[in-house]
Amino acid sequence: MGVTALPVSIGVGILKYRLYEIDRIISRTLAYAIVTGLLVGVYAGMVLLATEVLQFSSPVAVAASTLVAAALFNPVRRQVQHTVDRRFNRARYDAERMVKAFAARLQDAVDPATVRADLTGVVHTALEPAHVSVWLDK
Repeated sequence: MGVTALPVSIGVGILKYRLYEIDRIISRTLAYAIVTGLLVGVYAGMVLLATEVLQFSSPVAVAASTLVAAALFNPVRRQVQHTVDRRFNRARYDAERMVKAFAARLQDAVDPATVRADLTGVVHTALEPAHVSVWLDK
């Protein structure tokens, strides 16, 4: 009974609060776990390197290691999230690629009808809405 209580309660929570996009939660959890592991490794490695090999005093080594880990957080998080999304959240990754390609094509487009057709095509493919309309001010 106790073994099935956790999965059942998770299922009830997902259905009750409409957490159907659980893949996004899993993707973020996985990305932050990897980032945390990498930054803890960098921090510990730098503290050990500074205190044991370079013979710096302990407070200076800890402060420098903390600053390096803090400075690396955003670039590492972005790269890891991009890699995790490309691997596990393919729809989001494909939508981002599609929007970037549309933006590149938009720079060369001059005809409003072509832009409108391209825009509705990208929106239909990336977001899959029931209806799309574009209002143009003339």
